[in-house]
Amino acid sequence: MTAVLEIAGLRKTYKSRRRGARQALDGFDMTVEAGQVHGFLGPNGSGKTTTLRTLLGLIKPNGGRMAILGQEVPAALPVVAGQVGAIVESPQFFPHFTARDTLSLLADAGRVPQTRVMEVLELVGLQERAKERVKTYSLGMKQRLAVASALLKNPKLLILDEPANGLDPGGIREMRTLMRDLAASGMTVVLSSHILGEIQLICDSVTIISRGRRVAAGPVAEVLAQHSGGGLRVRLEAVTDLPVAAELLTRAGAQVSTHADHLMVDGVDKPAAVTRVLAERDLYVSELAPVTVDLESVFLELTGTAPMPGQHRQVDESVVVGADAPAQGGWGV
Repeated sequence: MTAVLEIAGLRKTYKSRRRGARQALDGFDMTVEAGQVHGFLGPNGSGKTTTLRTLLGLIKPNGGRMAILGQEVPAALPVVAGQVGAIVESPQFFPHFTARDTLSLLADAGRVPQTRVMEVLELVGLQERAKERVKTYSLGMKQRLAVASALLKNPKLLILDEPANGLDPGGIREMRTLMRDLAASGMTVVLSSHILGEIQLICDSVTIISRGRRVAAGPVAEVLAQHSGGGLRVRLEAVTDLPVAAELLTRAGAQVSTHADHLMVDGVDKPAAVTRVLAERDLYVSELAPVTVDLESVFLELTGTAPMPGQHRQVDESVVVGADAPAQGGWGV
């Protein structure tokens, strides 16, 4: 596959008199292949927003290499800008303008045919509200309008920072469908989000950044497989037998954590070994199940905020994990 976006060894240092030098990006690497929906994840202060702003020429890096569509940036930004749509952080719109007027002005500025305005409003589900003033829009509707502005040029690369912000569950589902449809049409989408359940559902691949460095990258399934850990959830017929079972399994070389009604067991090559060790002491297993790791667990582990051993958390789509501090601005047409 062809790389649409390449970042290698990117460095950025911020300096201030009060705090001195702070390394926001420390040799960061990232590759996004054509036609993918790629998730870009990072906790508070990880360097995620700095990366996007640097890539789009809004911040000057201290070192490293960046390329979009095979062209070195920022030098080639005037050449590739017409093929890139991006919304980074929170774009501002004129509140007294209608959505249609807003996009019409942007279309003129970007030399985009006016027929495209209603096309993108329909894509994001705002065609019936096109004549209403932006000041009457909810946060979620403004997010949709922002995405519409980034789609005006029908870009080859679409970069979106928190496009689901402010959307209700139905809106999030519609945004998910839109991202998949865009990728199916040949567009490459880089999606930054803190709704990790959505990232796991929608993205083909991910890059996770922490403290200015890449800590994981690749297809979602591979990233999850690399951090699965092989954990087992073990339940016994009698809950009162859990302490004895934990001691037996620990003596056998397993790593065991005890919970109210089950054990979490790691470090076992074959699940049958657990059953055998316990059966030898007349302890009978009522459930023996591998625990499937999720993207939230991997994210927390890799960024230094992992749960206690054995706590493989299930994804809740309403859970939001820390974000880079938002600022005003955008990079549309």
